[in-house]
Amino acid sequence: MDELGFPELTAEQIELLCQTAEDATRKHILNQVPSKDVIRLDIAVEVEGTKPVNIAVEVDLLLSKQVKTVDVETLVKEAVNTGHIAAENFLRRIQ
Repeated sequence: MDELGFPELTAEQIELLCQTAEDATRKHILNQVPSKDVIRLDIAVEVEGTKPVNIAVEVDLLLSKQVKTVDVETLVKEAVNTGHIAAENFLRRIQ
């Protein structure tokens, strides 16, 4: 992620940043796979530091055995990337 020039984040902004990244990650997955086929979807977003801000998005995804056309590893990578993009866009809006 690029280093952005902005003031230190407040606790509320960090919470909104995490929620933004989590929501985007979840939305990406559920746009690709029906929720009825998702057995487990755990998303964790962690923010460290202030300048620069480091954002980690982790996804634990388990799909039903009926879903054979989806590469879970690729889907998770795409979803994590989407979460990072959403977080970066959030940070750009508040700078």
